[in-house]
Amino acid sequence: MKCLEDMTLEELWQLFPIELVPPRPDWDERYVQEAFALTSVLPEGVVLHHIGSTAIPGIWSKPIVDILAEVRSGAFDEAEEALLASGWLLMNREARRLHFNKGYTPAGFAPRVFHLHVVTPGDTPELTFRDRMRAHPEEAKAYEALKLSLWKRFEHNRDGYTDAKTDFIQSALVAEEIRDASPGKD
Repeated sequence: MKCLEDMTLEELWQLFPIELVPPRPDWDERYVQEAFALTSVLPEGVVLHHIGSTAIPGIWSKPIVDILAEVRSGAFDEAEEALLASGWLLMNREARRLHFNKGYTPAGFAPRVFHLHVVTPGDTPELTFRDRMRAHPEEAKAYEALKLSLWKRFEHNRDGYTDAKTDFIQSALVAEEIRDASPGKD
């Protein structure tokens, strides 16, 4: 069996297809358990958040819990080393972001799967989007409908699935910026 690092993107997409499932009551508990484990691994002062669709009540989601970790910029290397030593797989490195996965195996998904996004404090559009969806359930349902409409078309193309959601997400972020800038906002 090929190890994940030796697989092409197309092989990985076949092994790990997009799957959407109804909301599960244990998503918050999974986040809390993994966040607790992360606090013993990550540098001091890290702030963790449950993000992604599993953090938005009542909508279908991939059964993957997304976690955002705000790490001071000087602690990125320390966080990366600690996460790699703890079994997290580094999927992507950007200038101010690290993306890790846990629960991906050569045989497919493990029973619990996580994505961890390591960012500098304040670089958190994911929180803004999550909070907007929580505050506007009708928009969350529109987001869910979009995701369900894309699911089978992009089942084996994660980049296509993500790209097809970008306009919706950007519109929600812009709407939130406009709301935040409005006169009379508390």
